[in-house]
Amino acid sequence: MIDPRTALEAIGQLPDAEIDIADAALQLARVDAPEADWQAAREHLSVLARDAAEMALTVPDDDLSARAGALAGLIAGRHGYAGDTESYDDPANANLIRVTERKLGLPVSLGILWLHAARAAGWSAHGVDFPGHFLIALPGRDNKVMLDVFDGGTPLDPKDLRVLIKRVEGPKAELRPGLLQAMGARDVLLRLQNNIKIRRMKNNDLPGALVCAEDMLLIAPDYSALWRETALINQRLDRVGAALRCFERFLKLVPQGEAATRARAAMDELRSRLN
Repeated sequence: MIDPRTALEAIGQLPDAEIDIADAALQLARVDAPEADWQAAREHLSVLARDAAEMALTVPDDDLSARAGALAGLIAGRHGYAGDTESYDDPANANLIRVTERKLGLPVSLGILWLHAARAAGWSAHGVDFPGHFLIALPGRDNKVMLDVFDGGTPLDPKDLRVLIKRVEGPKAELRPGLLQAMGARDVLLRLQNNIKIRRMKNNDLPGALVCAEDMLLIAPDYSALWRETALINQRLDRVGAALRCFERFLKLVPQGEAATRARAAMDELRSRLN
């Protein structure tokens, strides 16, 4: 198999709809844990896809509840996946290879397995960037089912969602338009990697956070916010040339506005270090 970063760079050139989300997450995991058995993980993904395709033959058409139950039976039941409530911040929970080994993960890493299985079953499914908690949605003709994959695929009705957002944003928070907006595959992968980057930042591992951000840029080369964040990490590491190059790329994507003004001011400060 090709080098994982070469694979990620190729993924970065694909339209979102053509991204194989599980394979992309596997490449990110290979970068993060080069010593891990990625081939076993890849075989497991194939088994999961085959099981999902077979399972779909027994599910009535357009029955979202049946689809949700079948996916839960497959992923949480037969294959034993669960949310890691004991060691949530363990970096292994954001590495798909380790997730397949341990059968434990974060909401987003488990969600990738659910999306992988749903796609193999021929069913529509997408991630939902709910505040503080990644969810999966199974859309139908007139409605959709929201699932908490960290809790084994528990269906969430509007009341459950209100409880969840109040837990994250406070007692006055309410559901609002756009809150359940669909995420593309690329955004789901970035949310996965953001967990690793944030943990490295919290541990003051700026070089590690920079590597993670650069890998994120491989799959999302046109995401302006990532270029700005990578520039700021380089700036903190006193990597002046790299920071300037990242700011320049950011300004090509966002040439006007307050963020562009701040970027130009940061570039002036960086250039002063070279004098």
